[in-house]
Amino acid sequence: MDTGRAAQSAGEAIPAPVPGGDRTLSTERAEPLPFTPDTLLWDMTGDIRVLLYLPAALVLQVAHPAVGAGVDEHSVFRTDPWGRARRSLDSLQLWIYGGDRAVEEGRRLRRLHREIKGTDTRGRPYHALSPAPYAWVHATGFPVFLRAAEYLFRPFDEAGERRLHAEARRLGRILGIRERDMPGSVEEFWTYFDAVVHDELERTVVVEELLDPRRSVPPPDGAGAALRLLWPVLRPALLRLQVFVTKGLLPPVARERLDIPWTPRDERRLRLFGRVVRTVVPRLPERLRYLPVAYAARRAARA
Repeated sequence: MDTGRAAQSAGEAIPAPVPGGDRTLSTERAEPLPFTPDTLLWDMTGDIRVLLYLPAALVLQVAHPAVGAGVDEHSVFRTDPWGRARRSLDSLQLWIYGGDRAVEEGRRLRRLHREIKGTDTRGRPYHALSPAPYAWVHATGFPVFLRAAEYLFRPFDEAGERRLHAEARRLGRILGIRERDMPGSVEEFWTYFDAVVHDELERTVVVEELLDPRRSVPPPDGAGAALRLLWPVLRPALLRLQVFVTKGLLPPVARERLDIPWTPRDERRLRLFGRVVRTVVPRLPERLRYLPVAYAARRAARA
């Protein structure tokens, strides 16, 4: 995730060189290690606050022309938004809490994206597994985790930021991203991030839709009669909150690049909201604070 600084698919036609490429062949081929309870991502990724900050990472991802085009043309996020969100969240949980299944989930995702290709908004061919955009989708997690920590958890110090970056690289290996396609240090990451934001990101059609609080979203799958009845009243308020938090958790440099307005009053409101979240969520029972896969993994680890 991201601090206030410049804070995951497609072809060689998209020039986005990533620093940190001097990695040995043995490191490239090493089997990635699964995550364990002593890692930062183990604590953060299964916490229900992930539902608040993941949309910001998604906006960063689809602001890349190749990723945005792939989602626009091949995703079912418009016709099955809840199912698409649930499958993405389940996959994310497996990356962190799946143990040996995490690597297989990374392979499954790559198989799933093999046939996703087309032309982006700049007329360039893209493929979902081209190194540059595929690495970008993964790279959006680090700045958004930092932003989420600052507002919704507890800010990282420098050592924590470097530890988080190392864990993000570890996650990249689980997803099948080559060492040379991931920045090797925090400093290299911000140089890379600034370059992609400045040279590649744009306000794509999918960005516009995700930041529209008036968009049409059906009731959640399996919603009871009462929720379906109240949904026309609840939906506008919930979408306004979601869009507000998403905008606030975007790195400022990305907000500026995407022409997303953000005022000092917005900042004060987000910080107030964050204080409420930081006060309430840690006091919840563990079974309510963590998503089911994370909760089960935490119980199993203690046992």
